[in-house]
Amino acid sequence: MIDTEQASIASPKVLTVSELNRLAKEVLEQSFPLFWVSGEISNLTRAASGHWYFSLKDAGAQVSCVMFRGRNSYIDWTPKEGDKVEARVLVTLYEARGSFQLTIEFLQRAGAGALFEAFEKLKTKLQQEGLFDPAFKQAIPAHPKQIGIVTSADAAALHDVLTTLRRRMPSIPVVIYPTPVQGKGAATQIAKAINSAHERNECDVLIVCRGGGSMEDLWQFNEEIVARAIANCRIPTISGVGHETDFTICDFVADARAATPTAAAELVSPSREALLNSLKQLGLQLNKNGQDLINQREQMLDYLARRLVSPSQQITQQKNQLAQVSHRLTIAIKQQLQNQQNSLSKLTLNLHHLNPQSVLTRGYAFAQTKDGKIINKSNQIKAGDAIHLSFGEGQAEAIVSKTS
Repeated sequence: MIDTEQASIASPKVLTVSELNRLAKEVLEQSFPLFWVSGEISNLTRAASGHWYFSLKDAGAQVSCVMFRGRNSYIDWTPKEGDKVEARVLVTLYEARGSFQLTIEFLQRAGAGALFEAFEKLKTKLQQEGLFDPAFKQAIPAHPKQIGIVTSADAAALHDVLTTLRRRMPSIPVVIYPTPVQGKGAATQIAKAINSAHERNECDVLIVCRGGGSMEDLWQFNEEIVARAIANCRIPTISGVGHETDFTICDFVADARAATPTAAAELVSPSREALLNSLKQLGLQLNKNGQDLINQREQMLDYLARRLVSPSQQITQQKNQLAQVSHRLTIAIKQQLQNQQNSLSKLTLNLHHLNPQSVLTRGYAFAQTKDGKIINKSNQIKAGDAIHLSFGEGQAEAIVSKTS
């Protein structure tokens, strides 16, 4: 028979699967503090919960990863299959499945740390030189006569820009300054294209653009040679590099920044449809204003017409008034004529009474000297003077024989 104590030593405690996984989890989490790991993303899944599930792999192995919603909401870019990344992680074990996995605390593109440091260093340098100063920004023309585009001739960004320009204002000519936008030496070629546009000076505005990509893909637009070419360009320049969340040194130096190449095309070109609609609205408003003015004038005309007296009535009234005035004038003239005739008769009668000739007819004579002076005093003549006598009928010459 086997002793009970010996049996206990020979048969250790049996763990459940849950207990085993819990112990393994504790050992892993205690053994591996927070650290960085690099790899390539594969099998990426974005769950409805907002969590991200994927694998990090290299040439020889892979490991399952999870980045919970509370953490992935802090990154300003969206990872995709094949992205090379650097992750700050905790090693853990998913107890329910016994799966070894990494819990991602922070995620960045591979090499982003060094690139970001270079980005910030150049940004600070150029900012101190005043290349970002708003006071030196040129205004983007509202109605450019010709638009220049600096980008790759076979880039999707060029297609997007040209499509947008044709849709919005197809009448504006476009000049393309082709250049590689990615790869070794691309920054120098981009700067040459910008300098060429500056020297030719044939456009009113210049778009520098390319589509989205990783920080490495867009790095050519973070090079100092490109930034200085934009700063020296006398043509107003719009930077349309990457997507909404992408920022490059070009964005800060350019006169304006657009979130995407398409947005750059929209910013630089007036909308033909909007202008036509605006013109239509102005036409409608003009017609309305004209009709309102006509209505006001017609209303005023109606008001004044009601104040007018009929011309025929006025003529009749004037005729009646003229007849009355004429009648009164005739009566007045006759009365005045009668009065004058009466006065004339009285004056004629008085004159007749005062007429010396009338006196002479009553036996008196009218005496005058030989030079025609009337003799009314005897001292006017003397004896021997010749005098002239006028009678009621006839005349006589006499010699004065005596005066007294």
